[in-house]
Amino acid sequence: MLAFAYANPALAETGPAEAEAAVATPLASAPADASCTGGICHIKMTPDQLLSRVEALIAARDFTSAMPLIEVLGQAPELEMQQKFLKGFVAAETGDIKTAETLFRAILRDHPSQTRVRLELARIMMLNGKEGAADYHFRLAEQDGDLPPEIAQTIRSARGVLRNQRTWHFNLNLGLAPDTNINSATSAESVNINFGPIQLPIPLDANARQKSGIGQTGGFSAGLRLKVSEKIAVLIDTDNRIVNYKGSFADDIQTQLAVGPEFRLGQTSSLSVQALGEQRWYGGQKANRDFGLQIGFQKVLDKGQRVGLAIDARDSKSQLSDAYSGTMLGGNLTYERVIGRAFIASASLFGRVDSLESKALSNKTVGASLGIGGELPFGINAGLNASISRALFDAPQYIYSNETRKDLRFLSRAYLGVRALKLVGFSPSVEYIFSKVDSNYTLYESDRHRVNFKFSRYF
Repeated sequence: MLAFAYANPALAETGPAEAEAAVATPLASAPADASCTGGICHIKMTPDQLLSRVEALIAARDFTSAMPLIEVLGQAPELEMQQKFLKGFVAAETGDIKTAETLFRAILRDHPSQTRVRLELARIMMLNGKEGAADYHFRLAEQDGDLPPEIAQTIRSARGVLRNQRTWHFNLNLGLAPDTNINSATSAESVNINFGPIQLPIPLDANARQKSGIGQTGGFSAGLRLKVSEKIAVLIDTDNRIVNYKGSFADDIQTQLAVGPEFRLGQTSSLSVQALGEQRWYGGQKANRDFGLQIGFQKVLDKGQRVGLAIDARDSKSQLSDAYSGTMLGGNLTYERVIGRAFIASASLFGRVDSLESKALSNKTVGASLGIGGELPFGINAGLNASISRALFDAPQYIYSNETRKDLRFLSRAYLGVRALKLVGFSPSVEYIFSKVDSNYTLYESDRHRVNFKFSRYF
């Protein structure tokens, strides 16, 4: 039983019988044992009785009467989640958006599969102008198979509105990256070189072999969506990355800008066509400058599913050697779906054709990837993904071999983030990346372990 005092100054001049009758009025739906003296009534209820009464008061939008009773619910540990939710709901309905967001996130920290809480958080994010976060939480909630049809339709409509209203996005990350192979080089001490009919081993220079180090990493992506009409918008996107190591021979800097129209093909699908330019610096030198076109199509399906197709065609001018200059064409087909109301799984098929000045460096690559990531209890975000690809080159590098080069490439990534901890909106995370290249050319065989310690933003 829960015991609490209910104060009513109007009862101060009444006798016990009138007091009992008067206090019964606001608590009529809950059986109670009330004793009143001098305007203070002491009441006993079971937790379930009190919870029912609070829910009835909230349904009647009598938030003033509900709040003291919600505080009393804190005496029942088994109703901690319900108390936080009701407190957050009242905060949202009375305009205290910040408190509501804090309470809803506190529940999802330990109970990420609570659809009703996630829907309320999505609504709060939408009211607060955070379209990306709102769409993320609506998408996870949409996967719940127990949603009434009218609620599912409301979510789909809300997501359509959010996609149409979103005008900008910005992501920033900074961190440290211990790395076993900062130059993606072989660990072999020598490679065989063709001298006519024979091969001789030639020692590799130290800079041509695998080196380890600790780098500083940074990156940001940003975008604007300028609405022209109900079905047309102009997209302006930029993506920038930097990895800095001691010295400069393995420093890597990339910056890309893409501009072009987006066409709404319906409430759940869109097509974008953007001109792009990219500049890359490697080892302290300009490495390449690219110009091209990227086309993106995506369609949102029911139950948190989504399909997307991306095509990238560009002309690349190498500023290190003309051998690396040429045209590149790539494509990526991706399917995503929500799993367990807290995770997003994805599967992709990808391919790429590099037609360069050097036939020995020109190649065709095909591959596939799988991934899953999302929210765990205790305020943890985690994810895994892996890809495998095969690259076949167009001609031999005769100095090394009379065979054409063939690579088998593996890449895997695992990450762990603590979304419960925030510093100016960013949470600490750790990421482990492993990559391996098996090749019939010793020079291109490599493996790499990298750990990134960084701050990330979670929806």
